[in-house]
Amino acid sequence: MSNQKYLCMYRGAPSQNKPSPAQMQEMFAAFNQWKEKFKANIVDMGSKLKPSGRVVAPSGVTDGPYAEAKEIVGGFMIIAADDYDGAVTVVKAMPMLQSPGACVEIREMASS
Repeated sequence: MSNQKYLCMYRGAPSQNKPSPAQMQEMFAAFNQWKEKFKANIVDMGSKLKPSGRVVAPSGVTDGPYAEAKEIVGGFMIIAADDYDGAVTVVKAMPMLQSPGACVEIREMASS
């Protein structure tokens, strides 16, 4: 397994169209194939995030987030790769990246 870890943040606009049961089954199968192919790179599958949250600032705590809908982080995961190119290879193969408006921000995690 590679030493360097990368935080991957999935961004995308909330979908207005609910997939059919057949589409959901197809998406789930594609996701499982991707997960199996890159299991050596996946450190933490992360999770989908709920749309609401809190923003903490020196002035206090407010409801949030305050990003535009297209910029909302919908989920995250941590992967391991030798370099950014390796991380990009894993992320580009994600089936979720095929959704309209989807993108994944990849950030190298600092070693402690």
